[in-house]
Amino acid sequence: MLGANKKPAYVGSNKIMFLKKGLDIRIKGEAEKKFIEEVTVENFAVQPGNFRGVVPIPKVVVNPGDKVKAGDLLFYDKKRPELKFVSPVSGTVKVVNRGLRRSIKEIVISKEGGMEYKKFDSPDIDKVSREELVDFMLESGVWPLIKQRPFDLVPDREVIPQNIFVSTFDSSPLAPDYNFIIKGKEDIFQKGLDVLAKLTEGKVYLGLDANKKDTPSDAFTKAKGVEKTFFKGPHPSGNAGIQIHHLAPIRGENKVWTIGIQEVVTIGNLFLNNIYDASRIIALVGEDVETPGYINTYLGADIAESVRVCLKDTKCRVISGNVLTGETKEYGEFVNAFDYMISVIPNGNYFESFGWFIPQKTRPTFSKTFLSRWINPNKKYSVDTNTHGQERAFVATGIYKEVLPMDIYPVHLMKAILAGDIERMEGLGVNEVAEEDIALCEFICPSKQEFQAILRDGHRMMIEQG
Repeated sequence: MLGANKKPAYVGSNKIMFLKKGLDIRIKGEAEKKFIEEVTVENFAVQPGNFRGVVPIPKVVVNPGDKVKAGDLLFYDKKRPELKFVSPVSGTVKVVNRGLRRSIKEIVISKEGGMEYKKFDSPDIDKVSREELVDFMLESGVWPLIKQRPFDLVPDREVIPQNIFVSTFDSSPLAPDYNFIIKGKEDIFQKGLDVLAKLTEGKVYLGLDANKKDTPSDAFTKAKGVEKTFFKGPHPSGNAGIQIHHLAPIRGENKVWTIGIQEVVTIGNLFLNNIYDASRIIALVGEDVETPGYINTYLGADIAESVRVCLKDTKCRVISGNVLTGETKEYGEFVNAFDYMISVIPNGNYFESFGWFIPQKTRPTFSKTFLSRWINPNKKYSVDTNTHGQERAFVATGIYKEVLPMDIYPVHLMKAILAGDIERMEGLGVNEVAEEDIALCEFICPSKQEFQAILRDGHRMMIEQG
């Protein structure tokens, strides 16, 4: 990483934000910039639970055994029938799995042979009205790929966002390299940005990485029709929520949208090639991966098929997403729709005697317990799932604000949520933060409080209040 306050030459005349607060967690198992050709995935799933704001029991229009093409309708939301979800691959509907209270957990499609795509009649974005554009995106199934903040919901069709934000880098532990992912898709990415620009009366903000020596991809630095800002600083500098806070914060009743780079590519492909292309490049990372690297796959890939040939230990913890915010997955489950990585780390089911007094194993930490943090700040650690303690009294401490580069008081907000004080929650910024933004607070918490789960409850209360 470059010097903390040094502006890289490639930034040029573009705006740059220097963030001092945060924490880079360096662990072993970063993906090499190459594809793992041995991985073959046959089963894919669309999981309604990945899309917030969708009813738990949508209207399913397919049955096991039905043949589908990529882009064919699978189900739609009962409260918002215009909100449609389509198949990421062509093949046969394998099963419709149900969860608690008969909710739809996932619809599994078994991919067969070469890809067949449903053809769409994409409008000319230079001539189409915004209303017609929204209708087409809803019909084609790309609308749910956008998230609306506050609360990361699937957007309402009537809402015109104040701004749209696209972060072009990930600063989380073992994060995939977005420059590698976007390679060869520059024109498609630009087309997706052009479409997004038609959906807002404000700006499309592009957050770029200024932490590395290498210049970001031309797809990002040469993007047109967007407001480019470089961010330099530790994690969570790559989070869209942090970038929103520093560029154009959410105020009052305003709504903003966020979208990932591969989702932008999916939208671009729809308007360039008239197909719903849900292809994804996923990083397989972590100490328990034999050769960490990337796989070419599609949205909702089968976890077991994705990692089977790459594991050192079958008893490890497999996570869809990064180790701070990801979801533990069992074999037979699927990568979540918005995740670009699968993290695999050892399970930590051991007891460290007197670990609170004399820690026996070095680990990434925010505290000053280990001299290695100061002597060798770039050291990469072996980590496991051991929490090194259990939940205890939620003590007041000022350490949380040191890893959250936002003008928010995390302890006060969490306690307001625990108390169910809606007015206080709103005043303390519950609408501005997403779970990923406060994940580091949970990581360093001496009280072992589950910040993300608490914030999720706060968001639920706010949504119920309307």
